[in-house]
Amino acid sequence: MIEINGSNLSIHSFSKVVLNYEEVKISESSKVLVNKARDYVEDVIESEVPTYGINTGFGKLSDVSIQKSDVSKLQENLIKSHACGVGKPFSDAVVRGMLLLRVNALIKGYSGIRLEAIEKMVELLNKNLLPVVYSQGSLGASGDLAPLSHMALPLIGLGDVRYNGVIMDSIEGLLLANIKPLEKLKAKEGLSLINGTQAMTSVASLAVLEAYKLINMSKHTLAISMEALTAIDDVFFDKIHTLRNQIGQIDVSRDMLKILKGSKLVTKQGDLRIQDAYSLRCSPQVIGASLDAVRYCQNIVENEMNAVTDNPLVFVDEKRVISAGNFHGQPIALAMDFLSIAMCELANISERRLERMVNSSLSNGLPAFLVKKSGINSGFMIVQYSAASLVSENKTIAHPASVDSIPSSANQEDHVSMGTIGARKAREIISNTEKVLSMELFTGLQAIDFKNPAEMSSKTKSIYDYIRNEVLFIEEDTIMYKKIHKVIELVQTEAFEQLINVESE
Repeated sequence: MIEINGSNLSIHSFSKVVLNYEEVKISESSKVLVNKARDYVEDVIESEVPTYGINTGFGKLSDVSIQKSDVSKLQENLIKSHACGVGKPFSDAVVRGMLLLRVNALIKGYSGIRLEAIEKMVELLNKNLLPVVYSQGSLGASGDLAPLSHMALPLIGLGDVRYNGVIMDSIEGLLLANIKPLEKLKAKEGLSLINGTQAMTSVASLAVLEAYKLINMSKHTLAISMEALTAIDDVFFDKIHTLRNQIGQIDVSRDMLKILKGSKLVTKQGDLRIQDAYSLRCSPQVIGASLDAVRYCQNIVENEMNAVTDNPLVFVDEKRVISAGNFHGQPIALAMDFLSIAMCELANISERRLERMVNSSLSNGLPAFLVKKSGINSGFMIVQYSAASLVSENKTIAHPASVDSIPSSANQEDHVSMGTIGARKAREIISNTEKVLSMELFTGLQAIDFKNPAEMSSKTKSIYDYIRNEVLFIEEDTIMYKKIHKVIELVQTEAFEQLINVESE
């Protein structure tokens, strides 16, 4: 069980909870802070001093005072009216991440929500009773209002949930999971549940995890393509990269030497040619820059995981409740646009290596389209088409979401981040890039079979053996999509992830 305190989440502990289903508990010190903030909110309610989010309307209606007898109804109305999501539901992983991150933000003690309400969210998470949250409808300020409203509804027995893979009414799901809903939301609690960046941050966290895997995969597909093209490995000489001072580049070149160690298929400068094309020669510079981008995004995401993104904020020691703008998703929005670009580049350079292998004018002696009898056979011709299509699609999707803004709430909320859109499209690009890298791998192994697989490095040979166990050499034209889909399926396995883990050696 992982204990959280509002400040100790990382991308790795996030993964353990969200993907590996480890349970969570709230630290005792956090419970004290939550109760302290709630006591102060109760004092504000009794004073009847107009305070945003506690006894006023929301957004453009912030000047409308709410009677003390109606503050509970106000909070319930808030989450019902704001649950306007559309599109496909988020995956279980995204919703689990939303619950985890919202709890982590609330237990820092600046929101004024009851401990009972937070613990109910923990119960949903630990019992894997997941609110149905629709993926579209967030502007990313005032946070993820629509997605978080869908997340909050089941706490009081409203909306839908997914339990054991089946979508059902919340009341039915709560009964099956043996969870009692909250009787009602009290003052400020609805706003505390939905004002924040936890939808975009959950999606962004998963995107960062997936991006690291693609970085590792791209190093290995590069290595196999280099062996297929008898490429020059002098480009990984360590002093070249230390002169550049770019950490990602240095790390990638170091890893490439590990991956290619012992290979008899790569060459030295002057053996067959003096230099290779940029997609080979500049690979550490390109992949390394993407690695640096992913590391930057991890830092932003981890900061946001442990941030208070509520509004208004309750400062108990100062006896103040201040309405500000921590719900604005700009940090995540910019990071996800950056991640999108970085992942596009992995696909861009991968497709160029694929093209070199199928193009007999560029492949250093390989047969046209990697088939024995070209002409009657088209071989890998359309594999390159398909990869090129995905690369082009990525370029369209990569247009930054963060440069757009549409005013909302009668122009009170006149600049928004579109961070959730940015995070969603980053994952779409990552999915496309995984497919392109899989096609490069598929193509590279076909090319290797025209050489001698026994001369591969031990690292690349282990990948060759793993894929070839299920996807054999293409002797003549066959239905290719089945082969491509199988390679994509194989690279998504835990076994493949272990094969491309350079650090495990």
